[in-house]
Amino acid sequence: QVQLVESGGGLVQAGDSLRVSCVVSGGTFGYMAWFRQAPGKDREFVAVRGWHGGTTRYADSVNGRFTISTDNAKNTVFLQMNSLKRDDTAVYYCAAGTTFAITRRAYDYWGQGTQVTVSS
Repeated sequence: QVQLVESGGGLVQAGDSLRVSCVVSGGTFGYMAWFRQAPGKDREFVAVRGWHGGTTRYADSVNGRFTISTDNAKNTVFLQMNSLKRDDTAVYYCAAGTTFAITRRAYDYWGQGTQVTVSS
């Protein structure tokens, strides 16, 4: 049974940094992504990368501030978030799939989400 479990969310101030994690079990996947969903908004793409490295892609809103990475030995994908803004407040979800994509429907497996709140 495939499971994705996120952790590391919390309440931070604008300008702070935070790293969220996602542990993957029960399967292997070519690509891992992070999405986020703010209150009243659709779930949106944040970042994607190959599980073993290679090309990465970021949403324009986070490019240069966020970094997606993986630790193969720990079956974990990370999202390092720097220079956080109030607009980054959302529930952050990790997703696993077999294609390099920025659309939700490309991903078969999802975690339960972790809340990130950025105060001014």
